[in-house]
Amino acid sequence: MALPTPVLQRPTAASQLSGAEAMAHLKDISAWLKADRLAPYLGPGLLAGVDSVPLGPEALAAALNLRHPAPGRIRTNLWAVAQFIEQRRHRKTLAAWMGEIFAPQVAPSPFQTFLASLKLGLVVDTWYDDSLRAALCASGRADWGEIQGITRAGETRDIWTRAYDATGALADPQAPSHWTTLLYKPHGAVRPAQNFLVADSDYVEVMTEIDIQSPIPPEVRERRAFRGFLFLGCRFHDQMLRTYARQIMKRSRGPHVAVMDAALLTRNEARFLVEQEITLIDLPLPAALETLMA
Repeated sequence: MALPTPVLQRPTAASQLSGAEAMAHLKDISAWLKADRLAPYLGPGLLAGVDSVPLGPEALAAALNLRHPAPGRIRTNLWAVAQFIEQRRHRKTLAAWMGEIFAPQVAPSPFQTFLASLKLGLVVDTWYDDSLRAALCASGRADWGEIQGITRAGETRDIWTRAYDATGALADPQAPSHWTTLLYKPHGAVRPAQNFLVADSDYVEVMTEIDIQSPIPPEVRERRAFRGFLFLGCRFHDQMLRTYARQIMKRSRGPHVAVMDAALLTRNEARFLVEQEITLIDLPLPAALETLMA
């Protein structure tokens, strides 16, 4: 189905905009978002100010360390800490602790409520909370569903994801093609079924297959073909985060835009944005969100 194409003035500088120029460009990006030409790609930074759950890999690693301290050399690496716990205390313990850590219901932010009202074709949410699901539920809509990445630990089938409808019930694999809005949680989420990809072992097969796209749901691949991505609250300072973003973006239409603080970018993050042709909007996230909702 052909999508409307609002006028979006592309920046003359290919990589970075700031100040008044960035704000003006953001107004055009807002038009594309509302016309369903950009798929939001959300990270834990979108929940800044929330203190009931950890926000970011380092904060989650610290929360897991409180339950079972890991060696100092890996203590800040979430995936290594989770792997250490899985090896020492069993997978069930790791899953139970993840469930406890993310059990508090995070109230949807005004921006999440705004997104839930737009009937977007695709939204990617990379964190383990379910605040966006809560926003969609609160909208009263029933024309959406969710696909979550799942661990292959204990699985004998060739399965990478599970789908859930708006009620949280397990959905038929063909159901996503009928949903107006598809919420994609590539690393899983606490609800409705406590699916978590978090330990190194969870990603071994994913990383082996992800270049040929097997772990990316077919419906996500189809919907991205008509859209670009709008990165909000994300960081790409870890290879795992960059790999997932790169593979989810693959063969998408573009353009791609990220709202980030340029002063905080690592060298690898800056290189990643250039390689993937992601325009950097160097603005504070709260101000950017207000403009997107206007």
